[in-house]
Amino acid sequence: MRISKYLKIAILIIIGITIVAAPAHAQEAATNSGFDPQQILRDALAWLGKDEIKVIAPIIFMLIYIVATVAFLPGSVLTLGAGVLFGIVKGSIFVFFGATIGATLAFLVGRYIARGWISKKIAGNQKFNAIDKAVGKEGLKIVLLTRLSPIFPFNLLNYGLGVTGVSLKDYVLGSVGMIPGTIMYVYIGSLAGSIATIGGETQSNVNPVAQWTIRIIGFIATVAVTLYVTKIARKALDESIETTEENPA
Repeated sequence: MRISKYLKIAILIIIGITIVAAPAHAQEAATNSGFDPQQILRDALAWLGKDEIKVIAPIIFMLIYIVATVAFLPGSVLTLGAGVLFGIVKGSIFVFFGATIGATLAFLVGRYIARGWISKKIAGNQKFNAIDKAVGKEGLKIVLLTRLSPIFPFNLLNYGLGVTGVSLKDYVLGSVGMIPGTIMYVYIGSLAGSIATIGGETQSNVNPVAQWTIRIIGFIATVAVTLYVTKIARKALDESIETTEENPA
């Protein structure tokens, strides 16, 4: 059997499911049907900006972020809005905690609901099991790199990693990889004059050095995680094949 064949399967299973974002027309269709998640989140942010709930606004914001993450709602709107409501420092902190808790809940859903179903489907596939275990051992590095890379859709990645062997501890620790992107988006949001303008022309005012720094970090992380997963997948496959040859059925 050719190793390259299984490498392709491994990459598709482990990280491929996380790089397929919903097509652009899906958002348009949702808007035309009367359900506009971005507008709903903008309305929620506008409500959080009222003086009467200013004291508890951070807590409510993080709860909304948690629910949005699990429900696949666009977190970028909330991240930008955090810059408007709370400023760069506090906004980044609130987003990070909300996103991390929400991502962890989504990971657990993926692990204890989806993983059981997938495990049954690939129960007899020794090569996938070998790759899954190898990825699990290097989980922290993989999660960290995918969090740094903008290519991997945040919400899909949460569920996708849940069906791999990555431990919960490594998954949570790897969330620190979200920090650079979080700060960047919160900063962009802080430049907006109001919630109504987030996601518009605000980004044109961003320091180009900061923008390119984040892009370069993301590009390096994307290349690194691709090469790294390929390397450990190849190693796992080689070991699996050697074991099969030594202990034929």
